[in-house]
Amino acid sequence: MAFIAGLPKAELHVHHVGSASPRIVAELAARHPDSKVPTDPEALADYFTFTDFGHFIEVYLSVVDLIRTPSDVRLLTFEIARDMARQNIRYAELTVTPWSSTRRGIDEQAFMEAIEDARHAAEQELGVVLRWSFDIPGEAGLEAAEQTLRLAVTDGLAPAGLVSFGLGGPEVGVPRPQFKPYFDRAVAEGLHSVPHAGETTGPDTVWDAIRELHAERIGHGTSSAQDPELLKYLAENRIPLEVCPTSNIATRAVPTLADHPLKQMVDAGVLVTINSDDPPMFGTDLNTEYAVAARLLDLDEPGIAALAKNAVEASFLDEAGKARIAAEIDAYTAQWQAR
Repeated sequence: MAFIAGLPKAELHVHHVGSASPRIVAELAARHPDSKVPTDPEALADYFTFTDFGHFIEVYLSVVDLIRTPSDVRLLTFEIARDMARQNIRYAELTVTPWSSTRRGIDEQAFMEAIEDARHAAEQELGVVLRWSFDIPGEAGLEAAEQTLRLAVTDGLAPAGLVSFGLGGPEVGVPRPQFKPYFDRAVAEGLHSVPHAGETTGPDTVWDAIRELHAERIGHGTSSAQDPELLKYLAENRIPLEVCPTSNIATRAVPTLADHPLKQMVDAGVLVTINSDDPPMFGTDLNTEYAVAARLLDLDEPGIAALAKNAVEASFLDEAGKARIAAEIDAYTAQWQAR
């Protein structure tokens, strides 16, 4: 829809490596020919067809393995911002998993300098404001949690753009409470808590994220709709859900879009934001996700604009920045309606 394409937007749940476009993935694969990732952008469409969530994680990690040098990191990060600028994304909180790169031999300081250099260039050259969420790859256990926390709270190492601390990867067999000490410390150091929860497990995982990890936003939270008390709690406490409809279908977390609980969440009064998660891997982008949400919720243009303002409200941008983007959304909508 043309209205969505021009709408100023913010995105809160989008992964660093998972945002690598086919062009960039192919370029990185060509740099590292020992990888099994195809170098032909067209072949990547088949490569990014997932049988289940476990297969998605396997493919995702093969792309992670292409990020081997600070130059790779900088290239990836800036090109993600370029793709965002094309969609009129003004602000994004990009989920970065530094442990996955530093354990593969990238110097920690060089990694931080690469993402920060790309962040500054994106704002100056593209008008896209980026912030970072460092997340623990849950499947890697407590060692990864310890290292991710260290990178996130060490003075002189943690990047200036870091705003939050998260937890990603598989949920099955990776209970949230074991990560409580790390989230306790991150929150004490001033970072916001944004764990994934309830994507491929039940609502108990979301409760654990809230009670044990101090969650201020929930990544996905798809199964929250199965628990009316949880929906009520999320709504009353204004704990936003970062909803990624196409991702949920691609990973088989939800069978079909017709089964997606987005409307149930909204009807319960939950603050819902729309996001793309790993867009090229799922054959989508944020504009497409807004179009999907508009169909599921039967929204007109003002309704879509209100959804966009949810993401601004739920973001960790400063109040002046929030006001600026909200005003842009209002002005754009008014101009559209006056046509």
